[in-house]
Amino acid sequence: MQHVKAELRTRLGPGLRRGDVKWMIAALCTLAAPVQAAEPTPYQRALAAGYKALFLCEGIFTAGRTQAQVEALELTGIYPDYQPLVATQPARVDGGQGSVTVVFDPTLPPRLAEWLPRFGCTLAPIGAKRIAFPPALHGVHPPGTADTRPWPTGDARIAPKPTPTLSAAAKASFGTTYGDGVRTTGLIVVRDGSIMVERYGKGFGPFTANRTWSVAKSLTGTLIGTAALKFGVDPLKPAMVPEWRTLEDPRARITLDQLLRMTSGLHSDSAGNRTDALYMGATTVTQEATHWPIEALPGTRFRYANNDTVLAVRAVRAAIGDDNIYRQWPTDSLLSPIGMQHTHTGIDWQGNFILSSQVWSTARDLARLGLLWLNDGVWQGKRLLPERWMKYMTTPSGPQPTEGPGYGATLWLFGPKQGLPEGSYAAQGNRGQYIMVVPDHKLVIVRRGEDPVGARFDIAKFTADVIAAID
Repeated sequence: MQHVKAELRTRLGPGLRRGDVKWMIAALCTLAAPVQAAEPTPYQRALAAGYKALFLCEGIFTAGRTQAQVEALELTGIYPDYQPLVATQPARVDGGQGSVTVVFDPTLPPRLAEWLPRFGCTLAPIGAKRIAFPPALHGVHPPGTADTRPWPTGDARIAPKPTPTLSAAAKASFGTTYGDGVRTTGLIVVRDGSIMVERYGKGFGPFTANRTWSVAKSLTGTLIGTAALKFGVDPLKPAMVPEWRTLEDPRARITLDQLLRMTSGLHSDSAGNRTDALYMGATTVTQEATHWPIEALPGTRFRYANNDTVLAVRAVRAAIGDDNIYRQWPTDSLLSPIGMQHTHTGIDWQGNFILSSQVWSTARDLARLGLLWLNDGVWQGKRLLPERWMKYMTTPSGPQPTEGPGYGATLWLFGPKQGLPEGSYAAQGNRGQYIMVVPDHKLVIVRRGEDPVGARFDIAKFTADVIAAID
């Protein structure tokens, strides 16, 4: 302490008083002292419990993994504000009911996640003991394992034959070559419709689903294409969000196209718009997403936001008008026709699809989606998307991100700036989910991961290496 006092007097001059030195030393000690973490609020504990209940429910009942496996991987490396809480909150798995409960408060019921066929797991609202699902959502048998039809619609006749160079790149993708700390769980490389590489991490396989995170947004862009074909939905017209349909509401002029391109001008609580209240708190789409006000003229600003995607799907629900048709819409128009039998499209407890993130799918199913894109929306000779819909999804229009790849209508646009051929595009999601399509090489790459926060898989570099290996 004496040498600190002497140094302060030397640096600050002889006029420094004894009291000044004591005050400055005390201030420096305060700044250097460890910051005491604030006690989590009841709401933060509830969100963490919702996170744990949802991921255990999906991991066990949708993906077929054990509780220990999910806790070791899917529930580690998550948001730092949830990690310490999730690690200590007690969970109970009810295999007979297909539900998970997580205790978070001595006076409120545990957070509840309940599994349904086709939809996966849904969270009950904070404080609720059960979810009152409509009877129409029950009684649907879940899909089996392998589909005996030939690839790509089914799972038969898959015999990958990679070159040694491609095998080496695939093996490297499960290490740290393409990112420090990354954790790859699955990889598929498809060229000209044939699977060249298929690899999985420990505990995963062809029928093991992961959460897609924001890859679901690109699935949404595809589904809205089917709605344009089947229901006459026009993306260039104002989105039919019922909560906005008044003469005085300026949001009524926001188009479906602007929602798909992240240019709605709507306010969100953060860049990237985590929407934890919707994902983990079980507020519903109509409660959470529809109330945000405009803060920029629609069509003049790019701001990536989960709310824009769920609002686009909310508008389609209103346009369809029949909830039974709406609930069948993803399955009937897209998932079943192309064989995505292991994909679950999540709903909130009021029956709204949460297609900005809450989708669980396998690597093979996502490869099928990439092949549909590569084939311009045609599957086995049948057109599922309007002509030029893929051109629409992959063409930039209006404001763009300030850095990184460009953005179309729910797809990220890659090219020479990222070391890839012009016209390459991708769906991207949190924790390392990717569907990369390179039309020039008739190439689809699916990479699944459970990357921790702060780790990032270099999909552009990996894709470039795959191209070099197959040419």
